[in-house]
Amino acid sequence: MPEKIRVGIVGATVTVGGSGWGARAHVPALKALSDDYELKAVCTTRAETALASMAAFGADLAFHDFDAMLASPEIDLVSVVTRVPTHHGLVMRALRAGKAVYCEWPLGATLAEAEEMAALAAERGLYTAVGLQAHSDPVLIHARELVQQGFIGDIVAVNFSYVGNATTARGNGRIWQGDRRAGANILTIGGGHAIDALSFILGRFDAVSARLGTMIGQWHNTDTGEEVKVNAPDWVSVSGRLENRTEVSFLVAAAPALPQGHRRFEIYGSRGTLAIVSAPGNLEPNPSIYHGQNKLLASRGKAALAPLETPARLILISDNVPIGPPRNVAQAYARLAAAIRDNKPYEPGFVQAVKAHLLVTALEESSQTGRTVAPAFRG
Repeated sequence: MPEKIRVGIVGATVTVGGSGWGARAHVPALKALSDDYELKAVCTTRAETALASMAAFGADLAFHDFDAMLASPEIDLVSVVTRVPTHHGLVMRALRAGKAVYCEWPLGATLAEAEEMAALAAERGLYTAVGLQAHSDPVLIHARELVQQGFIGDIVAVNFSYVGNATTARGNGRIWQGDRRAGANILTIGGGHAIDALSFILGRFDAVSARLGTMIGQWHNTDTGEEVKVNAPDWVSVSGRLENRTEVSFLVAAAPALPQGHRRFEIYGSRGTLAIVSAPGNLEPNPSIYHGQNKLLASRGKAALAPLETPARLILISDNVPIGPPRNVAQAYARLAAAIRDNKPYEPGFVQAVKAHLLVTALEESSQTGRTVAPAFRG
């Protein structure tokens, strides 16, 4: 690859109505990493929005034909930040074109889609990255290191809970998420990110017993005025056991009338406790753990929890990266650039994404059958 990795991004647009994740997380992250990346092209579904997005984001090229962008020799890495049901088709085409790919999470709408993408990437020997940003969060990496070093002794129990505000009024750009088949809901996104973060720090699950529920049965479409039936889960409760025999209590849910989000993540050891909390200065109170910014607290024995400083070696980005979602996305891009530059493996890629999908699949199976399920991890 050239000195700067040239990125073509699909799904980042100035058009309002969707989640806006590409524009508010990926674009600022890439622009802040100008030593490693060049935002070369944007691709949207219409010529006018492509041109407007190119101008707004400072890219050189605009495409409304994805295959035309893939054919450009000026694109090294394709970032896919579109709706989840479109990931598979776009990623497969990018891989067949010989491009490295960064795809947002969930990688696919189903486990089978994720497995097919991972298999093709491995066959072609291409770099891949998936948007499981917890793996790049400096605070979570620090917590992982402390657990592995035995800082609080043997881990005996873990408690994670997050309850966020439910978005029950949505326009056409987001109302589709109420259909469980689309693969973009509290289970796969909020729950998937959170339980992946827990596994990243503490290790894989050996067994899960899950209950999934849809407590809010309809949303209001702000574009049409219609009330839309919802079957996507908004309650994810798990009692699980890790491979090291640690017991885990896990809850992610959405509530319609909540003053601010609630978040709790505590790791109890034989000699102390770690707690990961929301850091001061966040744009939203108690954001999702993968959004950051996080702060690590620790105690030994029965002493009070006190903040731990994050080692500077784990912070790969400068202060000019905006507070909020862009920071962990920028951390991921920085780690990916280093891996490509040094010709070393990068995680989390599509292989790790499949493992995360396998865990989500186990949660669904447990809830459907009422049984405890062992996730079918391979390798």
